[in-house]
Amino acid sequence: MSRFVRRYLDPASQLSEILFGLIMVLTVTLTAGLSVAEGKAGVRQLLIAVIGCNLAWGIIDAVMFVMNNITLRSLQSRFVHTIQHAPDKQTALKLIRNEIEARLSLHSPLDPQDSDMLSENLHKRAEEMKVPKVKIEREDIYGAIACFWLVTVSCLSAAVPSLIFSQPILALRVSNALVIVLLYLVGRRWARNAGTNRLVTGLSMVAIGLALVGVSILLGG
Repeated sequence: MSRFVRRYLDPASQLSEILFGLIMVLTVTLTAGLSVAEGKAGVRQLLIAVIGCNLAWGIIDAVMFVMNNITLRSLQSRFVHTIQHAPDKQTALKLIRNEIEARLSLHSPLDPQDSDMLSENLHKRAEEMKVPKVKIEREDIYGAIACFWLVTVSCLSAAVPSLIFSQPILALRVSNALVIVLLYLVGRRWARNAGTNRLVTGLSMVAIGLALVGVSILLGG
C-alpha cells in the first residue's frame, strides 16, 4: 500500500493528508474529553467518534481530490483551446508568456531569449494537440483511494489506546500524546523534503497542529 500511495500522491500531498487526519483526530478526542461517559460505554463512544470522523473526512477528501484533478485538467484544456483559437500567433505567444511568468518567474526568472524559445515550443505543441475531453480518469480514482487510506490510517494512533485502556480519560490522554508525537514526526519528514531544520519544523508542525485544533474547537468544529 505504501508503494501504491507513493505512485499516485506526491510527497507533499501524502504529508498533507496525514496532517489533516491527525488534526481531525485531535479535534475529536479533545472535544470528546469534555463529554465522554465513564467506563466501557465512554471508551466505545470515543472509539466510534474517532473512527467515524476520519472515515467521513477520508471520503470527503477523496471526492475533493477527484474534483480538484478534473478542475485542473479543465483549466489546461481551456488554455490549449484559447491558444489554438487566438486571432494570431503573436497573441497566442503573449498568452503563453504570461502563463510562464505567472508560474515560473517568482521562483526562477527566465532570460527573455529562453522565454521566447519556450513560448515558441509550447505554441507549436499546443497547435498540434487535440484538446482532450475532460473526464474522471483511473489515476483520479487511485489517488482518491490513497487519500482515503492515509486519512483513515492516521486515526489508528487515537483508536488503539481506546482498545487497550478501560478508562476513557486515560485513553484520551495517551491518544493525544501519540497524535502530538506523530505531528512532530510529520514535521520532521516535511523538513527533510523541504531541506529545512528538522527539529524546528517538527516543533512548528506541533504548534500549528494544536493551533488549528484550537480554532476548530472554538468555532464548534
